[in-house]
Amino acid sequence: MRCCLIAVLFTALAGVILAADDEPTAAGRVTVAPNPVSAYSICKTLAGPEYAGRLTGHPGYTAAARWAADQFRLWGLEPAFSGGYLQQFPAPHTVLEEAEAILYLPGPTPAAPEQELRLEPNKDYLPLSFSDSGDHTAGMVFAGWGIAAPELGYDDYAGIDPKGKFVVCFRGTPDPADDRFTDHDQHRTRLRTARERGALGLVYIYEQPQMNTNGDWLAGFTPAEISYTVADKILAARSTTAKDLRDDLRRYRRPLSFDLSGRLRLRVVSRHVPDSQGYNIAAFIPGADPALRDECVIVGAHFDGCGPHLGFIYPGANDNASGSAVVMELARTMNLWPEKPRRTVIFVLFGAEETGLQGSHTFAAGLPYGMRQAAAMINIDMAGAGDGAWCGYSAALLPVVDAADAEVGLIRNKRAITRVGVRSSDFAPFFQLGIPCVSLSSTGPHLAYHEPGDTIYRINPEILGAMARLTGAIAARLADGDAVQPGP
Repeated sequence: MRCCLIAVLFTALAGVILAADDEPTAAGRVTVAPNPVSAYSICKTLAGPEYAGRLTGHPGYTAAARWAADQFRLWGLEPAFSGGYLQQFPAPHTVLEEAEAILYLPGPTPAAPEQELRLEPNKDYLPLSFSDSGDHTAGMVFAGWGIAAPELGYDDYAGIDPKGKFVVCFRGTPDPADDRFTDHDQHRTRLRTARERGALGLVYIYEQPQMNTNGDWLAGFTPAEISYTVADKILAARSTTAKDLRDDLRRYRRPLSFDLSGRLRLRVVSRHVPDSQGYNIAAFIPGADPALRDECVIVGAHFDGCGPHLGFIYPGANDNASGSAVVMELARTMNLWPEKPRRTVIFVLFGAEETGLQGSHTFAAGLPYGMRQAAAMINIDMAGAGDGAWCGYSAALLPVVDAADAEVGLIRNKRAITRVGVRSSDFAPFFQLGIPCVSLSSTGPHLAYHEPGDTIYRINPEILGAMARLTGAIAARLADGDAVQPGP
């Protein structure tokens, strides 16, 4: 009797839960609401050690991509590509296997021996993840922002000789508001500039070292990062600090380059795989309106992380298992809606965002199944921390964003997307094609960014669910609305 009673209670409880998931929107549509616990479970799985930080091209990423494709299949979504749910593209990758860094600084007097300071990875320094193997001990030069742009009347290399040395610099530009420096502020540009001038490696000064994967493997070149604390020890001979030096560069907006005291030994053992493959993972819900179903609304997030390096795993729970979980949970629940949207909705998990947007560029180059056009693109990046949302938007979509947020009440601040600096996330290839875009993230703070501490323990299920509801509200309006005008 007790067993029967329990069964009845569980059946009743299940009915209550299912009923709670069905909720009418402001537009009158009955939807199935995203489940925060389900989104959290997806995020936890993706950030698990079996996927080794999801570095595109690495076996851990490939295993995670196949798992996500299996979920789309189990949920009954249509595969977005003729061969299934996976879209392959070239994705060379590098794994750091060993590293050692030693700083040799002058003693307190000319007769005193050098001081030897051994640096600790993730605290004092990190090689950039695409570093080649090498073992170099050499002097250092400071080169401001590491920019050589004589066509703009600016050259940090004027007056210094970096040949056979390490170039130490900050990430940034003389004037953040001057978009003429945008191309010079790319890692690839900055590293090539140093290498072409004979440097052994380029060493960024970061407040806290963070794993960096967005660059090219260059034979014989060993780029790295050091912390402000380590930089301060190097700069002590000049009675300045990293913060003061950076402030001076911004204040005077002219090169402040000079030789540095001391030497750096940097030893790196890395494994470069030039022929590995990455994958986008995508599924779709066909549009219900015959006149609009060959137009699509794209909902995407980058699936990749920084991977395993130096014996550490960089789990990437917030960046960006959280955004991927939002996309997957929205795909699962939106496919259960009794009334499907008028336009087709495509759910995409992009590879290789961290290494330079190769996945989203590949996807944007040709829409699957001959879709006539993309009506809009919604991007979610870092959605697992905070109590609200930040929104970047194309001006044409602001009314849609505001109407959706009136329903959810999550956006704390928003800003129009411009072409300056637009290459920073996976909406960029679509925006550059004239497709209206929305970019969403939670308000944070986004702690342990690109660090081993970006684990599931920092993720809040409730914000994941809220971000999925906001994304769904925007996507539904875009998928149901009349023609969306292209352009920013």
